[in-house]
This record gives sequence, structure tokens and C-alpha cells, in this order.
Amino acid sequence: MEKSYISLSEAINALKKEGFTEDFNLCDAGVENKSKKKIHKAVDLNVIKFYRFEGQTSPDDSTILYVIETSTGEKGLLVDAYGAYAGNISREMIKKLKIQ
Repeated sequence: MEKSYISLSEAINALKKEGFTEDFNLCDAGVENKSKKKIHKAVDLNVIKFYRFEGQTSPDDSTILYVIETSTGEKGLLVDAYGAYAGNISREMIKKLKIQ
């Protein structure tokens, strides 16, 4: 059964306990692991699952939490407050993060 979470913070805390401890951020070149000062291109990422959280004041204010594993074995989370289409990121990354 697929887990669901009430809040973004609850999801982050639970997933960190499952080993998804790295903090990923979107950048022009791909996804950056700030603690390791390493950038991963879209081809090196596997999006395992994602969770969507709607804003309390407006459903248009959605945040998406991506659960990611890299080709080098790094496991972590990417929080995207605006959706993959809002930033200045590559076409490959948009495809990788597209929600079906």
C-alpha cells in the first residue's frame, strides 16, 4: 500500500528515516547535492516516487516532494515549491520530473 502523508514536514521526516537523507536542489545543470557539492544531470536520476501537497490558502500553491536515487547511490529528497515548469531547468530535467 502506498504511504500518504498529511504534511510536507511529516513526509520529509519519515523518508529521512528510510534513508533518503540527501538534500537535492534544482539548478540550471540538473540537481545539486549541496552537502557533497555535486551536480547530477537528469540522466543520472531515478525518481522513485513523488508526493504533492497543496497550499492551505490556495490549491494553486502546490509543493512537490520528489524521492530520488542517483546513479551513484545517493538517496535524497527534492522539494519543488512551484512545479518543474516554473524554473529555468533543462528539457531533460522537465521530462524526468514530469508527473504522470
